[in-house]
Order: sequence, then structure tokens, then C-alpha cells
Amino acid sequence: QVQLVESGGGLVQPGGSLRLSCAASGLTLDYSAIGWFRQAPGKEREGVSCITGSAANTYYADSVKGRFTISRDNFKNTVYLQMNNLKPEDTAVYYCATARTCTLLLHYNMNNYLGQGSQVTVSS
Repeated sequence: QVQLVESGGGLVQPGGSLRLSCAASGLTLDYSAIGWFRQAPGKEREGVSCITGSAANTYYADSVKGRFTISRDNFKNTVYLQMNNLKPEDTAVYYCATARTCTLLLHYNMNNYLGQGSQVTVSS
């Protein structure tokens, strides 16, 4: 049984930082693209960031470029999203997801597996 379990969300002030983690079980991440969606209340789900199976390539939505960094530890079967300089518009539920490619995840909003989500709230 495949499971993606997110952790690390919470409440932070504007300009603050959080690091999300996604621990995978039941599959090996080496051959999967893996990344993050987010969904704010009343808005559609959007792709935020993705990293390829080899970790050779990373991709980001324009709205988070320069502020978010995705990384993976295939030994621990875990992917991370370091979020810096957070803004109120970053408030959303963040979901970890796998896909065949980062193009499918980020541009076609598709995934194979999806975590349960982690709430990130940016507010003063």
C-alpha cells in the first residue's frame, strides 16, 4: 500500500519560513517525479514544485521561484519543501504527490499518488 505522509505545516508570520516533509512508503522514489500541489479555499489546485527521480532537475511555479526549494533524500524516501519569505497568499493546504513526470504534475495537474495534505497558514 502506497502512502505519502506530509508533516511540517503550521502557522507562521509573513516573512517567516517552514519546511514541509513528505515520507513515502510502499514505493521507491528513485524512479518517480515527486512534488507539491497546494489548494487555497475557493481556488483550484495548483502545482507548486517538482523534482525528478534522479534529482537532476527541479521546477517551480512562478509564484514561488526564489523563495521555495525542493529537495529529496532517496535513502530516506523523503522529499522536502523549504519555504522562505512566506506571504499570506501562500496560505493553503499543501499536498505531496508523485507522477510519471514533472510536466504531468505541474502543467497538467496530474498525479499517481497523493498525500493527505498539510495546512500552511501565513498570517500576522
